[in-house]
Amino acid sequence: MSTFSGFPHQAVQFLLDLRHNNNREWFKTNKSDFDQYLMEPAEAFSKAMSIELQRQLSRAGSQQLVKHSIFRIYRDIRFSSDKTPYKTHLGIWFWQGERPRMENSGFYFHLEPPKLMLAVGLHTFPTPMLKAYRNAVVDDELGLDLLSAVEEVESAGDYKVDGKHYKRIPRGFDPTHPRAEWLLNNGLFVSTEDLIPEALYKQEIVDYCLDHYSQMVPLHHWLNQFIAHIETLAADN
Repeated sequence: MSTFSGFPHQAVQFLLDLRHNNNREWFKTNKSDFDQYLMEPAEAFSKAMSIELQRQLSRAGSQQLVKHSIFRIYRDIRFSSDKTPYKTHLGIWFWQGERPRMENSGFYFHLEPPKLMLAVGLHTFPTPMLKAYRNAVVDDELGLDLLSAVEEVESAGDYKVDGKHYKRIPRGFDPTHPRAEWLLNNGLFVSTEDLIPEALYKQEIVDYCLDHYSQMVPLHHWLNQFIAHIETLAADN
């Protein structure tokens, strides 16, 4: 598929049917539908979305390409009590940066009927980055920039900034610090979720996503600022 014209209705139906037939025999029988109705349009959408994200939402002068990755439908069941073999959603990740793909901030598309969820940010900090993030929170400049980015995003609409994971302020940090609540995070992202829009079935889903991503992008810019800061520190050392 060279151009993207929207997801077919069969893509949503396939995910609904998979939810009730989550077994290898059914999936094997319907593998051609998976490829035709879900994966082919997902790849075309990913390419179109990457181009538009690069063109519209990257900071001026950024040379980093927006890359994309469609998450595998196969679940890792090795350490899970849930042995169903397949995910019942379509997840696509668009990231910008030269670190391993999940160590960059980016844009997430999550189709799980009857909902579509969009998110921006970095879901889980790797351990070395988590320590640097905490230092950034209490830094006079980066910490205030974080609050400004959060305020800008939350004032734009029904967007939820999250990433909180811990119940106690980490050792070595002041629990009375004015930004102490952000020290409870092990990631930093913002998301929005709604019923699947009619735009999904048309080319307009690209603009639909861009409209939301553009409201959430201040958090992406802050994370890129933060990552550039820690990479500069590493280079100096």
